[in-house]
Amino acid sequence: MISIYTIHQNTIERSTFQPGQTLPENVLWIDVKSATAEEKQWLESISNADLPSEITINEIEISSRQYRNADGLHISSLFPQRFISTKTIKNINISLNLRDNYLITTREDSLSILRLVKHYLRQRKMKHMSPQGLMLELFYLKVEFLSDLIEDIYTELETLGASIYEADELDDVFRDITRLEDATGKIRLSLLDSQRSLRFIQRQAQQQLDMNDQQRLNEMLRDIDSLMPHSQFIFDKINFLMDAAIGFSGLQQNKIIKIFSVAAVIFLPPTVIASIYGMNFKIIPELEWAFGYPMALVLMVLSAWGTYSFFKWRKWL
Repeated sequence: MISIYTIHQNTIERSTFQPGQTLPENVLWIDVKSATAEEKQWLESISNADLPSEITINEIEISSRQYRNADGLHISSLFPQRFISTKTIKNINISLNLRDNYLITTREDSLSILRLVKHYLRQRKMKHMSPQGLMLELFYLKVEFLSDLIEDIYTELETLGASIYEADELDDVFRDITRLEDATGKIRLSLLDSQRSLRFIQRQAQQQLDMNDQQRLNEMLRDIDSLMPHSQFIFDKINFLMDAAIGFSGLQQNKIIKIFSVAAVIFLPPTVIASIYGMNFKIIPELEWAFGYPMALVLMVLSAWGTYSFFKWRKWL
C-alpha cells in the first residue's frame, strides 16, 4: 500500500496512491508498506537507479545500508517495535530515500513510530515541514523511544532483582532475564545503527540541512553517546542477576539435599539398633526379657534425638 502526504497551505493531507496516477507536485512523504509487484514497478519507474532488493537492505555492510546516488540519500535503518502482549522487542528494517522534494520510506511491517509521526503531521506539531525535517523527526522519535525502552528495562530489572530471593520457582525468573537480555541486545543494535545513519546524514546531507536541523542532529548524536553506557550497564546488571539466580537455585538445591542427608544421618543409629535385634542368633538375652521391646524402642528414639541435638549444637541445622 502506498500512502502519500501532501502540503496544502501548511496543512498535511493523506491519501492512498495507486500506480498509474499522477504524483502531485506538493508531495512531502511517500510511505510504502508491503509493496506489491505493481507498486515496486512504479517505484522503479520514478527512480534513476535499480531499487535495492530486500536481501541487500537487510545486509549489515555500510555500503549496502547507506549510500548516495542520483535519487538522493539512501539509508536502511533499524527501528524498534515493542509488543505489549509478549513484552518483546523487534527491530524492523526501514529503507529511507531522501530526495530534494520528498521522502520515501519502504517497509514490510507496521511501526508505532511512523504512526506517531503521522499523528504529528495531522496535528501540525512538526516545526519544519520538509523532507529533511521529516527524516530527522523519525530518528528523533526513534532515539527517544530507545531511551524509554532502556528506562523500562532498568525498572523491570530492579523488580526482578528483588523477586529472585522470594521466588519459590525460578523458571519465570530465568525466562524474564533471557527476554530482557534479548531486548537489550536489540536496543543496543538499534542505537549503533542510528549512530551510523546520523553520521552518514551529517556527512552527506550537510548542504540540505539548515542550522536547526544540524543542531538537532548533533543533539541526537550526543543522546546516543550518553545512552550507550546505559545499555552496557544494563547488560552487566542482567549478567549479575543471571549469576545470582543460578547461585540461588544452587542454594535451594543444596538445602533440599542437606535435609535428606541430615534425615539419613539422624535415622542411622535407630537403624543400627533395629538391625542388631533383627539378627538371627539363637542367644540374644533381651529376646526373653519382658521389657526388651520397649527398651529397644527407647534406645532408637534416644539415639535419633541425640544425633539431632548434636547437629543443632554444631549449628549444622
